[in-house]
Amino acid sequence: MIQRVKTCMVLTTLAAISCGCGGKVVTGHKELPPALRPIAKDATREELLDQYNQIAHSTQTLNATVELKPTAGSKYSGVIDEYHEVKAFLMAARPAQVRMIGQAPVVGTTVFDMASDGDTFRVSIPSKHKFLTGPVAAEKNSSKPIENLRPQHLLDALLWPEVRKEEATFVREFNDENARYYVLTVLRGGYQTEVLREIWFDRADLQVARLQTFGPRGVLQSDVHLSGWQPLDGATNQSAPTTPVNGGASFPRAIRIDRPHDDYKLDLQVTKIVLNEDLPAERFKLEQPAGSELVHVGDATEIKQP
Repeated sequence: MIQRVKTCMVLTTLAAISCGCGGKVVTGHKELPPALRPIAKDATREELLDQYNQIAHSTQTLNATVELKPTAGSKYSGVIDEYHEVKAFLMAARPAQVRMIGQAPVVGTTVFDMASDGDTFRVSIPSKHKFLTGPVAAEKNSSKPIENLRPQHLLDALLWPEVRKEEATFVREFNDENARYYVLTVLRGGYQTEVLREIWFDRADLQVARLQTFGPRGVLQSDVHLSGWQPLDGATNQSAPTTPVNGGASFPRAIRIDRPHDDYKLDLQVTKIVLNEDLPAERFKLEQPAGSELVHVGDATEIKQP
């Protein structure tokens, strides 16, 4: 009886509001034509895993030309620095080789040259006559966020780690006013289970839209947004001219890398991309330029070249 009374009160209130508004409760109405109505595709956890791992497994090397725009700082640090867009030549190869050369627009002079082999990173800054080197695992950050840019930070965005069978995973949905997503969560095992990675799939096309990597205690190390997926050109491997390198695959043309604890962001617009061509090891070697100052990152002292 009490429940019936409550229901009647609610209906009476709604009726009164309707009458006071000329009989209409809806304040706005919009109908989208069928062509503009998004369709959320369905997929199982296994299908999402297979799709992600297929891309991760099939991408062994990458050779790209990109337009690169860095942003350093945030409102939390109190200072935001935006830098000029530069043209960059980017190479990566498994397991952990990466090199990126940035050039100033128009004049084409080298702004930076950086490389990493998974253990040690090297960064040459010709304008400052400095050559930085240090262990990839070094956690000491510079007070100038742009100096925290490391070549290995590009690897998670470009050469994805496969999800191994022994890793625990689960899927959830996430919806907002703009899109609907599947979020595939990969867990880190051990004494205390933690989130290792989260892989976001846009349900409009089931393409990977976001990659988040977490450190111990839930620290968000990297947040990568991917969009503009397009088929790759039918490039061919030089050692086997009749074998397609890209294999009809696709690759995102817009990549945003956010490193919140390093306090910088990178926006990459991919203008040219070739996958799985032979990249000789020599192309990843970066030697210290003559006359430049050698800086061991993480050391209290700066060692000058004699």
